[in-house]
Amino acid sequence: MRAIAVANRKGGVGKTTTSVNLAVALARSGRRVCLVDLDPQAHATLHVGVVPGSHPVSAYDVLAGTESLAAASVPAGENLVVVPSHIDLAAAEVSLATRAGRESILKTRIEADPRCSGSDVADAFDYMVVDCPPSLGLLSLNAMAAVDEVLLPLQPHFLALHGLSKLLETIELVADHVNPRLRLLGVALCMHEAGTRLATEVGRDVEAFFAGSDARHPAWAAARVFATRIRRNIRLAEAPSFGQSIFDYAPESHGAEDYANLAAEVDQAAACGREGVRRAA
Repeated sequence: MRAIAVANRKGGVGKTTTSVNLAVALARSGRRVCLVDLDPQAHATLHVGVVPGSHPVSAYDVLAGTESLAAASVPAGENLVVVPSHIDLAAAEVSLATRAGRESILKTRIEADPRCSGSDVADAFDYMVVDCPPSLGLLSLNAMAAVDEVLLPLQPHFLALHGLSKLLETIELVADHVNPRLRLLGVALCMHEAGTRLATEVGRDVEAFFAGSDARHPAWAAARVFATRIRRNIRLAEAPSFGQSIFDYAPESHGAEDYANLAAEVDQAAACGREGVRRAA
């Protein structure tokens, strides 16, 4: 199973939109996907048509209680299940503050689930996509301790570059001390307006940063800026209010086209990674 956390410490950059539509696009391509909503706002949960609190077990019960990932899983479409969020998640960092191994609880739950462990079961997952909150606290730390890769949605403006550096610092710390497998998969430019000089310059600056840094940490040395730009599209903003992905709400829109292309890039990167592992073996 390929596990990807979608993270950015800044809100309003397309993080949840990317988490949901990437997960749905992968599911539509035939991959079995588990979407985990770790944001107390529960926007990813709502986005796939699940009402927070309608299921007796949520991500809070998985992290702060003893519930399994399977007990919290809710079907959300063909090849897709969601582990829903709940407002109670906002209290998780307090309730877990004195708990031993608090940063690895999600990892433990994933390892205990045969659908995630690579076991030969009919409903085994190909992907897990974790929607992180817009902060770098204990919830995001749990996600990064449990996954293989981080995908960073980035709005193309200059202040976003500061957020990029802070996230890279966090990835380095987690990779050095908690999860040595962790890698930055890449940056997805969201809310992109191709006709503006600002978007072009920021995209070029981010690409130059990854290509030319002399002090690249192994956790992000191989990161790329995805070729797909997620264009600013009103349909992407409207879809969550209907509890639908962009593929159900506006399948002919630019948003659907862009996220299908991004999912293909992510899937191709995963395939290349698996091939590299086989060659190394």
